[in-house]
Parts: sequence; structure tokens; C-alpha cells
Amino acid sequence: MRSYLDALQQPGQTVNPLFATLGVEVEHVTDGEATLRLPPNAGLVQGGGVVAGGVLATLADEAMAHAVIGGLAEGLITATVECSVRFLSPARPGAALRARAVVVRRGRTIVFAEASVTDSDGRLLARASGSFLVMPRRPGPEAAAPDTP
Repeated sequence: MRSYLDALQQPGQTVNPLFATLGVEVEHVTDGEATLRLPPNAGLVQGGGVVAGGVLATLADEAMAHAVIGGLAEGLITATVECSVRFLSPARPGAALRARAVVVRRGRTIVFAEASVTDSDGRLLARASGSFLVMPRRPGPEAAAPDTP
């Protein structure tokens, strides 16, 4: 996983197409903690004039997953089993978003994590919790890109 995390933090990274598409930047990933940043992006605003809730949920889920990934041994991957998001305030257009996640319990096959999403003023927008399955990587066509989640 270390080579994936190192590649993910490089400018113009291509190991995580979702991050590249949304513009997500990795600020910090260690064993059990992750912080992701999403710069302002007018394309993520829904018809009501605020950032879509699904964007906040995605950012929280990815932050939690990367907090889990930070502690995985080589050859293991993770997948979200369950994710619960509580939206507390609308995300205004033009504000950068930041998701901070921590692992709260690491089991052998299931890891539990929590995240908070804030805006550039530090206003709490959402809280999330999730559980993540840890499993061995299966060989297959996607194995051509080693160490990707």
C-alpha cells in the first residue's frame, strides 16, 4: 500500500481516477489517520446552489478508507461495508472542503472509522462513520496496477 499512497500524493497522480476527476488532494495519510482536501469546484454545486451532499459523503468515505489503507499490510485491500453520513450545514460554493478521518477500531477483517468534513472557515458540515472490510487482493485484470485500493 505504501507505493500506492506515495503515488497518490504526487502532482498529476493517475493511481486514483476518482481523486483526479474531483480534484481531491491528499494532505496526510498515516496508519489510522487521513486528511483529504477538495478545492472549490463549481461543477459540484447542485440545483439548490450548494455543494451536493453526495460530494460530502464521498469525501468522508474516501478519507475513512484512506485512514484504513494507511495501516494495511502489502497484499491487502479494503472496501466500504457501511457508511453513515449526517449533514449538519450546507456546503457553500467557493469554499474548500476538508475531510479528516481516524480509525476508531481495527479488527482483523473489519475496521471502523469516523470522519468530519469542514469548510475553509472551519465550519462543520458533516460527520460520518463507516466500517471497512479488509481482504487479500485477488489477482485479475486490475492487478496490473499494483497497490491501488
